[in-house]
Amino acid sequence: MGVSILKQRDYLIASIQSALTDTEVVQLRDALVAEVARHRSRGVIVDVAALDVIDSFVSRSLSTVAQTNRLRGAKTVVVGIQPDVAVAMSQFGLGLADVHTALDLEAGLELLDG
Repeated sequence: MGVSILKQRDYLIASIQSALTDTEVVQLRDALVAEVARHRSRGVIVDVAALDVIDSFVSRSLSTVAQTNRLRGAKTVVVGIQPDVAVAMSQFGLGLADVHTALDLEAGLELLDG
């Protein structure tokens, strides 16, 4: 899986390094939920800057991660959505329901700290 999950203070940072298969997306979703419980994390940042496409499955999976983490007491922020990806998502009606977004990692950390 092309994702590293790092612990930074009370937060987890998952940095996606390359396009993921559907199976890898499910593995990431499950790993994030498990790591939040293991580390008692208050927040999760998912960095998608390396992705040039976010399809409906990925957007639904990110929404599921955010909802699950929220029920566990952790906030989820997706950072680094590329401009072209954001335009395509808007044109195809894809959203990240109830998911906080930020421009980059620094802005995501500020959002979690706030």
